[in-house]
Amino acid sequence: MSGGVFAALCVVVLVGALLQVTIGFGLGMLGAPVLALLAPELLPAVIVLLAAAVTAAVVLLEREHLDVRGTAWALLGRVPGVATGAILVATLPARALALCVAAVVALGVLASWWGFTPHPTRRAVTVAGLTSGLMATTTGIGGPPMAMVWQRFAGPRLRSTMSAYFLLGSLMTFAGLCFAGAVTAESLHYALLLAPAAAAGVLLARPLAARLDLARTKNLAMFLSLVGAAILTAQQFT
Repeated sequence: MSGGVFAALCVVVLVGALLQVTIGFGLGMLGAPVLALLAPELLPAVIVLLAAAVTAAVVLLEREHLDVRGTAWALLGRVPGVATGAILVATLPARALALCVAAVVALGVLASWWGFTPHPTRRAVTVAGLTSGLMATTTGIGGPPMAMVWQRFAGPRLRSTMSAYFLLGSLMTFAGLCFAGAVTAESLHYALLLAPAAAAGVLLARPLAARLDLARTKNLAMFLSLVGAAILTAQQFT
């Protein structure tokens, strides 16, 4: 990997981690399309590992707002999603996985802009967990289903609940990827190299959170994710 590519990945991971802490998602939505463009061999393991580290920090900072019951039902649904996703990662070619990344980002953004707001019932949270597990294991992006089902929560409750879910869910996904043989020494190496950028994003998020317009920040994050998905899709056909 060239120095320029690594520098670009560091910037994307820093911004993605900052968004993850402030609005509850962003590392996967923003980072996965860029990683698929610049270093597809690192997907989805690097995003999964970095997400686990970032969400652990959020859980530690805002643990008093955690919805334990909702997190438990979402994790229960995630189990079959991870299992199915691991099988797909082991069998799908790289081009198909890249297109899956682009499709997941586009659907997540469009669903959010459409304004779909399901009630966070036990069934809805479990189904969202299943869908999120499948998406996260195949593409590294598991945020959209959970963001939709929990979007009625206030800021701290949303961030802490989603982070607890992603922390434990990322560990489940990582285990599934290991079982499928989709975790390489190279991906572990670059996860460690990119970890300082993720840590910088977490540290910057705390002082910046009060100054950010969360609605505008969320829309900007989704727009940038959609641009990345469009570029990734075009690359697969050119």
